[in-house]
Amino acid sequence: MSHRADHRSTPPAAQGLYDPANEHDACGVGFIVNIAGQTSHKLVQDAVQILVNLQHRGACGCEDNTGDGAGILVQVPHKFLSKVCTAASIRLPGAPGEYGVGMVFLPSHPDERDFCERQFEHIVREEGQVFLGWRNVPRDNRPLGDTAKKVEPEIRQVFIGRGADTPDAAALEWKLYVIRKRMESVISGSDLTQKKFFYVPSLSTRTLIYKGLLLATQIPQYYHDLADPDFESAIALVHQRYSTNTFPTWDLAHPFRFIAHNGEINTVKGNVNWMRARQTMFRHPKFGADIAKLFPIIPSNLSDSACFDCALELLQATGRSLPHAIRMMIPAAWDGHESMPDDEKAFYEYHASLMEPWDGPASIAFTDGVMIGAVLDRNGLRPSRYTVTKDGYVVMASETGVLPIDPANVLEKGRLQPGKMFLVDTAQKRIISDDEIKAGFAKRSPYRKWLGEQQVKLEDLPRRDAAPFDFRTLLARQQVFGYTLEDLRIIMGPMAVTGEEPIGSMGNDTPLAVLSTRPQLLYSYFKQLFAQVTNPPLDAIREEIVTSMVTTLGAEQDLFQETPEHCHQLRLQQPILTNADIETIRHVETGRIRAVTISTLYEVDGGEPALKSALDRIRREAHEAVLRGAALIILCDRGVNEKLAPIPALLACSGVHHHLIREGSRTRCGLIVESGEPREVHHYALLFGYGAGGVNPYLAFETLADQCRRAALKNGKGPVEFKTAEKQYIKAINKGVLKVMSKMGISTLHSYRGAQIFEAVGLNKVFIDEYFSRTATRIQGIGL
Repeated sequence: MSHRADHRSTPPAAQGLYDPANEHDACGVGFIVNIAGQTSHKLVQDAVQILVNLQHRGACGCEDNTGDGAGILVQVPHKFLSKVCTAASIRLPGAPGEYGVGMVFLPSHPDERDFCERQFEHIVREEGQVFLGWRNVPRDNRPLGDTAKKVEPEIRQVFIGRGADTPDAAALEWKLYVIRKRMESVISGSDLTQKKFFYVPSLSTRTLIYKGLLLATQIPQYYHDLADPDFESAIALVHQRYSTNTFPTWDLAHPFRFIAHNGEINTVKGNVNWMRARQTMFRHPKFGADIAKLFPIIPSNLSDSACFDCALELLQATGRSLPHAIRMMIPAAWDGHESMPDDEKAFYEYHASLMEPWDGPASIAFTDGVMIGAVLDRNGLRPSRYTVTKDGYVVMASETGVLPIDPANVLEKGRLQPGKMFLVDTAQKRIISDDEIKAGFAKRSPYRKWLGEQQVKLEDLPRRDAAPFDFRTLLARQQVFGYTLEDLRIIMGPMAVTGEEPIGSMGNDTPLAVLSTRPQLLYSYFKQLFAQVTNPPLDAIREEIVTSMVTTLGAEQDLFQETPEHCHQLRLQQPILTNADIETIRHVETGRIRAVTISTLYEVDGGEPALKSALDRIRREAHEAVLRGAALIILCDRGVNEKLAPIPALLACSGVHHHLIREGSRTRCGLIVESGEPREVHHYALLFGYGAGGVNPYLAFETLADQCRRAALKNGKGPVEFKTAEKQYIKAINKGVLKVMSKMGISTLHSYRGAQIFEAVGLNKVFIDEYFSRTATRIQGIGL
């Protein structure tokens, strides 16, 4: 194939209304497996037929011969590779598992391609493995459209033998992971003009991936290997991509190394931030210095599916089974599930202390080359149907009928249920039921015992009295925090009486905050995102069982291990804290759970420099407190007066949240906001979306207490008492936040926390990058 000029091979940089961080897709996914693990070329042919029959679920560009992406994942075809490697003068070891094979996308420019290959060979040897050789992958790009050809990489296979100090196939698999991550870092940090062409679809002893910017029908035409009768597998996973709002590229085609995905990961920004923050805590006596070579676990500018695959790859590398790792990332709805066995609930509750769910509508097929299966999100918002045949095959896909099967050969048909997992283990030569999978998880460790010994519940702590109300200065403090009569009468009052968010017009004719001539709270510069395109919202009322406002606060532990101390955190049944709750938490000293309060006030006469200095101070104090062992950081703006003004609670919260992420200490603490500023649902949604685990709106409660004192709040029975008003207000806020989450298809507060499901309007990029990192701000404006 002739050399091509340099072209874009990845999505363009953020510009105008486009941002590569919003890469999503909706697709067709399917797999076929021989339950007994018997390999055949016929199975590969059937998998290609499934892929072709799913083509209508994909898409093409303005050229009808340029697709959004398609691919197939198979077991390493040892018989075929032995034959072609012999012809290429590459000496493979005699048994599978003694070597790894990688599919590698390389720059089209010869010099840059040679550089990548030399670096690959060098790193293989540095990691103590044996470089065996390169093989050119036979291809025919004549059916491809011009767009696909312009960004087409060179594609070669690399073969790596097990080194003398690598004891077994599992150790080699780990080393291949390290080698690939090191190569990604070297090339991304290089000055190659075509470094975006470099990508490793697979590098494994067990699996091999053929994919690209292709239509399903082009896969067998483009990759000649798939037609060879010796190309055999017992497992095949296929995917046809439909890019709903993205720029298709060769590397973003599925399958990825472990999954093929149909759906959306709506919390991906937060998931990626949390994973980056966890990296500094990774320790393992077996892997040692190798762990640091894996960073970043999730590189920048990946699609939501690719990010999910990177996180899953890490969890699987920690020694957990693939189904276990999947269940950590996509847990079933357990909090409100009354009929779920207690030991199964304990499994999910324990793992909620380790990491947050990756939430959103998703059907994910997964495989490690031995097991293959699929899982649906807790809402079941993506289809998956399966057929089990009498001659020992399973076919699963986004729809039924993807492969002609004689009705007389059908043993069982069904559809995957919400939150359920379907699994075939070719090593055990059987289908493993969802109940058996979950029972195995529950028996892995004594999770309920650990939770009983280590988890701390707020309601079980010694209670402290709330700070007394100061009605004498109430009006002055309300004015400082920007309260209006509308807040008191139209928003807060009805919530405190009815327990419901007040109903208002859908229209809003007020000016954008940045254009308003009146002072505006920082919250007003942010707009909530909502589910769109193929991404459905939830009905949080009818589907209450799948939603949860439970959250845990405190220090996380190393993801590479599971110990009782991993669940030593503070559990909140809901995140709105009363004034008594915050005093109770402030004085907690249970095990390693200890709180530190940091003032978020600044000297108002100092203007912008004083504000920036105060932000630097609270971020520094928060990081230092974490290093000294604080598990809870309370950001408090009590004490305002004529000299001291409060930093906007959202700015303080997000500023600390992102600073701790950059410092690598964010997962060692929980953030609590104690502020007089928040009072309506949008305020709380933003605080949770930018990292807060709990909020104490002390001035809102004091305002309600004053209204009750003056008998301004009444229901059908007469004046409302403060305790009732407080309870109803908390209920209304929780329901309102849940409604906001539901509009984005997110089920749990745990996954919504830090997910940043917002965009800014009228805030400049320098300000956003510093304090609200990775938030879109397409229309810029003011700064600090």
